[in-house]
Amino acid sequence: MYFADLIISVILTALIKEHIAMQDNKTVILAQKQDTETRNVALRWLIALSTLPLLGMAVAFGIAPATEPQPVELKTVIEGLALPQATALNTGDDTYWREVRIQRGDTIGSLLNRLQIEDAAAVNFLRSAKDAKTLYQLVPGRSVRAKTSENGELIALRYIASDHTQLTVDRDGTTFKASEQTAPIETRIVMKSGQIRSSLFGATDAAGVPDAISTQMAEVFSSDIDFHQDIRKGDRFAVVYEMLYSNGEPIKAGRVLATQFVNQGKAYYAMYFKDREGHDGYYTPDGNNLRKAFLRSPLEFSRITSGFSNARFHPILQTWRAHKGVDYGAPTGTRVRATADGTIALAGKQSGYGNIVVIQHKGSFSTAYGHLSAFAKGMHKGARVNQGDVIGYVGATGMATGPHLHYEFRVAGVQRNPLTVPMPQSFPIAAQYKSDFLASARPLSAQLEILRSLNLASVE
Repeated sequence: MYFADLIISVILTALIKEHIAMQDNKTVILAQKQDTETRNVALRWLIALSTLPLLGMAVAFGIAPATEPQPVELKTVIEGLALPQATALNTGDDTYWREVRIQRGDTIGSLLNRLQIEDAAAVNFLRSAKDAKTLYQLVPGRSVRAKTSENGELIALRYIASDHTQLTVDRDGTTFKASEQTAPIETRIVMKSGQIRSSLFGATDAAGVPDAISTQMAEVFSSDIDFHQDIRKGDRFAVVYEMLYSNGEPIKAGRVLATQFVNQGKAYYAMYFKDREGHDGYYTPDGNNLRKAFLRSPLEFSRITSGFSNARFHPILQTWRAHKGVDYGAPTGTRVRATADGTIALAGKQSGYGNIVVIQHKGSFSTAYGHLSAFAKGMHKGARVNQGDVIGYVGATGMATGPHLHYEFRVAGVQRNPLTVPMPQSFPIAAQYKSDFLASARPLSAQLEILRSLNLASVE
């Protein structure tokens, strides 16, 4: 033991000296590997020597008497387990809920066939019941749910039409009872974004945005962006909107709550806000009203076929003359909107304009809408109209070679180019409601920022 203790003492002393030397000179990197190996060898000796007494004890324990292991007897034990009593899986009373989505061209018969309903009494009832007329309003994309027996008998049927009417049909013995009531509606917030490839509607369709929301977006920005000629490939949009659901099924698009449109590198924002007095509208994030006194275009969507010009070859008169308006090509019957609030000054025929409506606005502003196929109901001199109201329909009356709208913007009776003339602004949010607006706009702005980041990430 004395010899072992002496060796351990020597090794420990060497390790301590080595550690002190390395602390004094840490830059000797090339010697580190050799030092490490020396240290490892020393440690192994240290451990080996320190365990000698223990090994001795282990040997002593191994040769102790009466430690021979005895054989172990193995037995196999089989124990029975009680199983629950089996019950019949088919009682003859099984029922099933099935759901199918309405397709174009579907009839009541084809729907019942896909629902696996083989019940002549139910088919006759659904085709003749006065309280089941909602089922005749088959809207593609909507769902019909039916509960049937295993034999195909109809037990219950549920369908929600586009007007939020819910049809409920239930079986009572051998008879059926149908009822219609307003479906319970749940409003959910939806966030979507996308990039323009060819058109706004093409981009929103690709992103799964309903057409009603796309139209609202175009109307919101209509005073700043002309969606007939201003949008470019690569423009981006983000929109937060309401969607109405009933029983988990989307029923109808609601209102746009916030939207952003990046047109040719410039970002436009719109936030919906309704004050405590019931006045609502769309505003920029800092509270400026987006609703201009005049819309840029009287049509929601179309194409410009002839612009404002001092010299244009007239296709009918076959001569050069000024064209003091903008022509929008659109199918006959397309709705024409008043571009601003005002009073009807003329609704009738006028030489080359054909059927024309002239609206007098505040101050010296007036607008004219020519070549109409028909006037909207209530259009007569002195009638009041609001911005966006339908005043007539696109046609080809007067001197026109095809269906289009001739639109004029007049200042003190003189035609001005409606695509370039500066439009007057509407009033911003009232000062007493500014804090309410900012509180409402803050989360909407955050949602648009999330959509913008996702959109940019997908582009990159």
